[in-house]
Amino acid sequence: MTGEKCGGERGIHFAAAAEQDGDGLALQISKVNFTTGDLFRAFVIESGSQIAEFRLHGGNDADAVIHGSIVTGLETPVKRVLDGVPFLWDVKGHTIPQTPTKEQNTMRIGMVGLGRMGANMVLRLLKAGHEVVVWDHSVAAIQSLASQGAVAATDPQDLVSKLASPKAVWMMIPAAYVDGTIASFTPLLGNGDILIDGGNSYYKDDIRRAKELAAHGINYVDVGTSGGVWGLERGYCEMIGGPDEAVKFLDPILKTLAPGKGDAEPTPGRTRTDSTAEEGYLHCGSSGAGHFVKMVHNGIEYGMMAAYAEGLNILKNANIGKVKREIDAETTPLREPEAYQYDLDLPEITEVWRRGSVVASWLLDLTADAMARDPELATFGGRVSDSGEGRWTIEAAIDEGVPAPVLTTALYERFASRNQALFADKICSAMRYEFGGHHEKPAE
Repeated sequence: MTGEKCGGERGIHFAAAAEQDGDGLALQISKVNFTTGDLFRAFVIESGSQIAEFRLHGGNDADAVIHGSIVTGLETPVKRVLDGVPFLWDVKGHTIPQTPTKEQNTMRIGMVGLGRMGANMVLRLLKAGHEVVVWDHSVAAIQSLASQGAVAATDPQDLVSKLASPKAVWMMIPAAYVDGTIASFTPLLGNGDILIDGGNSYYKDDIRRAKELAAHGINYVDVGTSGGVWGLERGYCEMIGGPDEAVKFLDPILKTLAPGKGDAEPTPGRTRTDSTAEEGYLHCGSSGAGHFVKMVHNGIEYGMMAAYAEGLNILKNANIGKVKREIDAETTPLREPEAYQYDLDLPEITEVWRRGSVVASWLLDLTADAMARDPELATFGGRVSDSGEGRWTIEAAIDEGVPAPVLTTALYERFASRNQALFADKICSAMRYEFGGHHEKPAE
């Protein structure tokens, strides 16, 4: 079996040949011209269950000989790598992932966490021809995706065994479970492998995790992922943090998950041609940068949602002038009831705002959809959760000394929606009674 000739970067070249003998592969590698610190391409050759692996020996500004070594005892399916995916090796022999060539634009990746978003991400990857090894605590979730083309894994060790080096494992799990999951996978991964957190972790945790995993030679990539349950069809906006080479290696996966340019016109005046932002994904910076950008994105989302909610609530109550109000010391009189006689059709208003309005957005599209199905929103109790990003955004604003009153108020409104203000309200009622004998009016 003869190996392909590989042309490296920066004028670095080598040729390799492999011939079958009785025991495996006999490797004959030519000399390589390189400068210390440069990276060169290497590739692997398969012989049954064995892999020929090229390592660099030598140094300084001189020719160096690449020696082949046979790695035995491998039981993992490695065909995806053996099809010709190149690696980069540094001069110390450490693996650094290399972006696959145009001919090799699909990958095998592991996915941990098969909830709403995780499962849909797997389906989107499978549709594009990627191979996905899946694991979750829910056997039903695993079986469901396996029936649609995914490779089932029984546990973390089984998942890792079914990946080829450099192994990439994407975690799509709640932030509270990430450290425990990393602890499970760290002993199973090695030099040059990649752990990806696509959930909503705190960016300061990312910085810590990246340092801890680097000590094991493992790359950590944080991906702030926006798109929700619609991402399967629309794609996911991805904000990415982590080492350059690891992110480049993951590019086929990231590109597949992203929405692509779609029908959106380029921003007028935009001149950048070297960015993936127009495709819907962006390497924002070093470890933690992806989740930092996603954190603020969600803080903004809180503010936008609150603005729509407050505005629509004002419109809903625009008929207050028709309501008979009690006349007593506890009720503020409505001075101009004739100004509030409107019975407004909120589903139709949200629909008209979608078309040509300054406040049109995808959030408004979703609001209009919800109101078309249930104008009174009777299926909702009004308890609004927060998963942490809004809080962390306000903490960052305080640390930076940046005013963020809208985002802060939106976060506090969510607390109030869960009756977290109830005791404070009782305190106010108690004080009114103490200083003025004011009795609470019954709830309507």
